Order: sequence, then structure tokens, then C-alpha cells
Amino acid sequence: MKKILRYLGVLLLVAVIGGCLYLNSLMPIITGYAAKNLASAVFISGRDAEDVEALDLNFSFIRFNRNTVDYENKTVTSRFLWGKATAVYRDGYGVTLLRGDEADELRQQCSPLPQETTPSAPIPMGDSSLRANLEPIAKALVDDRSYNGHPFAFVVLHQGELVAERYDEGIHADMKLLSWSMAKSFTNAIAGLMVGDNMVDIDAPMDIPEWQNDDRKNITLSNLLQMQSGLEWNEDYGARSDVNLMLHSEKDMGLFALSKPLEHEPGTHWYYSSGTTNIVMRYLCGKFDSDEAFLNYIRTRLFAPLGIRNAVFEQDMSGTPIGSSYLYITAKDFARFGQLYLDDGCIDSLRILPEGWVDYTVTPASDSKGGYGAFFWLNKGKELPDVPEDMYYCKGHDGQRIFIIPSKELVVVILGYSPLPDHVIDFNGLLKDIIDVI
Repeated sequence: MKKILRYLGVLLLVAVIGGCLYLNSLMPIITGYAAKNLASAVFISGRDAEDVEALDLNFSFIRFNRNTVDYENKTVTSRFLWGKATAVYRDGYGVTLLRGDEADELRQQCSPLPQETTPSAPIPMGDSSLRANLEPIAKALVDDRSYNGHPFAFVVLHQGELVAERYDEGIHADMKLLSWSMAKSFTNAIAGLMVGDNMVDIDAPMDIPEWQNDDRKNITLSNLLQMQSGLEWNEDYGARSDVNLMLHSEKDMGLFALSKPLEHEPGTHWYYSSGTTNIVMRYLCGKFDSDEAFLNYIRTRLFAPLGIRNAVFEQDMSGTPIGSSYLYITAKDFARFGQLYLDDGCIDSLRILPEGWVDYTVTPASDSKGGYGAFFWLNKGKELPDVPEDMYYCKGHDGQRIFIIPSKELVVVILGYSPLPDHVIDFNGLLKDIIDVI
């Protein structure tokens, strides 16, 4: 009996040690998620910290963090058991999750970005009767939550004119809100601009040094844009998946992703990968002399022509914008971006994206079954059965969407906190109702 008890005791000890080691490996993710997202919501969006904790951070282990917001130094520190993470806000650069460095060291790495003082050009108002007819839908979505979820903002453009706009309590028209993975579509636009400026070739093998001694040297920029790089990746958001490790543990997110081995021949296997987008952003950034020069290019070539002011494209600790996840602009700014694609990359008579880029963007990746183009989702597989097949869209975590429907001349933006599986918005029903009114 004593031997059995000793044996059981040893097993219990091993289990406890193993559990603690595993939990310790999750600490950067648990604390990092809370610190980063709370800091961005408070210092970029201007939301109330308690509201963010009660809604956005009220799940899984994340809800058990003890969060400290330092308004003077613009940092957030989150603690869970023995774990701790700190996120730092910098003007113009947004929030960066510290990994090994001190806040003061991070602040010294870059020059402050000047604030843009020119106001955004107003979006023209649409027909008053159409706006009145869409008002019940806006109220049902945002106020009554009749389409499920917890929307923060709702904007509809028809023929380039504003026909619906509504915001949740505590949210307003000038508030910058999180893109999550809709940022990937903005990375598409940056790549398109650089193609038009003859800075990159999407069909040529990429000059990434780490790839030159194996078959990864055959990967093209187009393979990456279409999520068909063939690189190993785990996008499962549970526990220690690649995407969680990249966003919450890595200083250089693109380097982490491009270090993955090849599993499939490039261009033959579709798999959604946030790491892929950060490889692209790192590659594009590397074409400039400095991180600041790259940010200035994005500002002057993409955001300024669209009338988007003081956009915040957050960086990792290497200085590269996090193209997979972290862009903050207003709801109407997201609509402006959708309208750019609806208008074939033009603003009035000014061509922004190169001719043919939008057609390339909405061409299905060969292995995507009609569901994915180049950093945009497609409806050619009729995922939304009551919406036209020509619809394509930007899709972000927790229910962020920009829907672009060329046949109906529509752009529809929904932002908020509407996570799977229980709180997902009925996008099919919502878009059908909007189309019926139009």
C-alpha cells in the first residue's frame, strides 16, 4: 500500500509540475493579450478601461488578469498568477507589447510621427428617402441587436454616398476602431501600390535570405497574397498555436513566420495564415531605407488620397507594421477603403491602385474553392447564400467586416465585438435586408 501511495504521489507531483510548466508557457499569451488590447482600446480608441474589461476581455483565462492602466506613462500592465506583460503606447505608432525591452528604450527607437491637421473630406450624403428606409435596419442591428452580436459601428455607402450610419453607446464617429484581420486587405493595397511603383514583382521568387538554400526560394509574393505559400502554420487560436505565439511572444513577427518549413509546393495548397501577411509586410518594409520611410509611404500613397487622417498601424518590436491584425481607423475610413476597391482602385479620376489590381485581388486562389482571392475573402462559393456572388470582403476576428458588392454599388462596414460561435452576426440576413431596401 505504501508503494502504491508513493507511486500515486509521484504521478501527482509530475502532473502538477507538468501543468505548471504548460501554464507558464501560456503566460505571455494570457497576459500579453490583455495588456496589448486594453492599451490600444484605451489610448487609441479612447474607450473606458472597465467597459473593455467587461466586454472584450471577459473570456477564458483573459478575464482573470489584473490590469493596471498608467495614464501618465501610457502603459498597461497585466498580471495573471506569476505572469506579467506590459504594453506601451507611442504617438502615431500605437501600442507595442514589450518583449525584453524597457518602455523608455522602445520610445527612443523612433521619432514621433507628426499629427495630420487637415480634416478628412466629408462623404457625400445619399438620398434622404433611402437613408430613412435603412434607418430601421441600423437600429435593429446596433440598438436592438436583432441580427445577433454586439456591433459598435455600422456604415453603408451606396454609389459612394453615405446612406446609413449608427454607433453603439460609448462609440462615436471619430473613434478609431480595431481592424483585426481586415488589416490584411490593407496590406494587399500596399503591395498593389508598390507593384504600381515598380518596387516589387508579385510573380517573381522573393529575395528573402533565409529562403535561398531550400525550396522556399520558389515562393512568390502572389503565393503569399493568396495564402498558398505552402509554409507550415497553425492558425488555431487555442493555446500555443503559431498565431498566438507570433502576436504575443515574438519581437519580429514576420521573421517568426518566414522561419517555418515548407509543407506543400508553393501555389498548390490554400491555408489561412496570419503569419503569411506579416511575412509580406516585413518584405515590403525591407524595400525602404527605414521603418519611418515605409510608414510615410503608406500615409502619403494610401491613406492621404483616401482622406484617412492619423491612421494607426501598430508595429511589432522590430518596427514592422503588424499587417495581419492591428490597424486603427474610423468606421467611415474603413468604408472609404472599401469604396476604393468598388471603384477599381480609383478615387474620382485619380488612379490609386494599378490597373488590373482589383481584378487580380478578386481572382480565386487556385485551391480556395472560390472562397479567397488575394488577402480578400470571396463569395463565389456562396458562403452567404442570399448575397450576390460578386461580393468580396475584408474579414476580421470578432465580427469586423467590410462588404463590397459591385453589382449593387454597395459598401457595408460592421465593427464591434461579436465573437464566434454564440454571438456571430447574421451577416447573410443583414445584407439581404439592405439589398432589398436598395
